[in-house]
Amino acid sequence: MTSLMLGGIVFCCLLVAALFGIWLRGRLPVHHLSSDSKDAIRLSTAIIGTLAALALGLLIASAKGAYDDARSELKTSAGRIVLLDRVMAHYGPETTAARQQMHDLLEARLRQSWTVRDVSSDPIDIIGDDRGVESVQDALRALVPTNDGQRWLQNRALTVSGEIAEAHWLLVESETEGLPGAFVIVLVFWLALLFVSFGLMAPGNTTVMTTLFLCALSVAGAVFVIVDMDQPYLGVIYISDAPLREALSLLGKS
Repeated sequence: MTSLMLGGIVFCCLLVAALFGIWLRGRLPVHHLSSDSKDAIRLSTAIIGTLAALALGLLIASAKGAYDDARSELKTSAGRIVLLDRVMAHYGPETTAARQQMHDLLEARLRQSWTVRDVSSDPIDIIGDDRGVESVQDALRALVPTNDGQRWLQNRALTVSGEIAEAHWLLVESETEGLPGAFVIVLVFWLALLFVSFGLMAPGNTTVMTTLFLCALSVAGAVFVIVDMDQPYLGVIYISDAPLREALSLLGKS
């Protein structure tokens, strides 16, 4: 389920909950909405509101942290790609094919749309298909160094390429994560209870309805931002591919 879909579902749930509260208000006996009853409702919903606010705040902070970490990792991977190309360039003309292969892999990745994939798609590879830089590693292992300098450069290239491959597989694993479904259901349930109490305590005039509509939209927007930022290579709020494009412009230079 995409972040937009989840945000829309949350918005609809909260709006329906508020309308249900307004509908229920007109059908309850008067003594059910006495001042003492309202005080008890306010105290009860205050606890739920505190829990929901804490949960939303922590989720937003966690999603922002995941987004920043992914952006930093992308820049680091782009830097490693350039470094690997420079190490192979210093090794000698024997690495020309491997350098071209890496250039082609990165170029193919950038030709793909950065945002058309959804959460049901395969994770995005930093540098091409699933084998990615592993095929470049195979070419590096096949090299036959003729001196100590080339042996050092071969080992250095294999180390850097190994770091790129590790970043790819870490990305594969992290992209399978997401918000636990049970947690989202409980959070939406808390929020729905709050909106039922809002509708129950307020008259159903235009001002109240507009306020509840905007409030539901704001909360749904927060859920959308949380889910979207938790998937930094997908959706609306996504990481720019500028570091990879800059890396591509530097590849292949002698």
